[in-house]
Amino acid sequence: MTALRCVLADASAKLSAAGIDGAPRDARALVAAALNIAPMKIALEPDRTVNAAEMALVEEYIARRIVREPVSKILGLRAFWGRDFAVTADTLDPRPETEILIAAALEIGPVSDLLDLGTGTGIIPITLLAEWPNARALAADISPECLETARSNAARHGVEARLSCQMSNWFADISGQFPLILSNPPYIALDEMDALSPEVKNHDPHMALTDQGDGLGAYRQIYSNCAAHLTPGGYVMVEIGPNQGQAVSDLAKAAGLELIAIKPDFDDRDRVVIARAPQ
Repeated sequence: MTALRCVLADASAKLSAAGIDGAPRDARALVAAALNIAPMKIALEPDRTVNAAEMALVEEYIARRIVREPVSKILGLRAFWGRDFAVTADTLDPRPETEILIAAALEIGPVSDLLDLGTGTGIIPITLLAEWPNARALAADISPECLETARSNAARHGVEARLSCQMSNWFADISGQFPLILSNPPYIALDEMDALSPEVKNHDPHMALTDQGDGLGAYRQIYSNCAAHLTPGGYVMVEIGPNQGQAVSDLAKAAGLELIAIKPDFDDRDRVVIARAPQ
């Protein structure tokens, strides 16, 4: 048996030696999860004894991180907007940049209904339902596995009665109109895939990353079909890649929408395009 502080130091050293960015942070999260304690408790219990079963789990987690599996995929959870969401091998690992999309939606105030296209884990509609207790949402995805994860996350956060899930390839099986349509679609061009980190390229589903083309295919689908599904004056908000602001804005304008804003992310890169249907 080994003291917790020694286990943590060894885990951090192994991750650092493997070239993992943020090795001490990742080691702390993985060790805490293996011991089923909060990460902050590690500093309070440095001499706690780590038993053989816990040690085996620590070693498994560290080995998986060394080969660049993301911490969120190892633990099956990702923190987003102050809440934990289940993630799986079938879902995109939510990024902090998507919180810009949530902030943009919250700025327009609560809406009665919203549609999220390509919902994945369901973080977008579930977060907004948690913030807007009188709203309802439709979450659409082409993947039944993603929709199952979205339902699970909705139950986790107590909004399952207000979230409906629909299998659909973008708008193909969607009916009705909405005052707010959102999407974080696959926007990475095929020729950019090789440059992605192993954490992304090897552990996120490629269908959630790229359209197998120029990265704008999903936006063409969304904007060319959204007019029939927007209420007058309704908003369309999409997350974009950092170099796509002009191209996506042009697609929105060509579809007859009014461009409202391009929101930057934490690094001042274009991240969300907001457009609105005419009144």
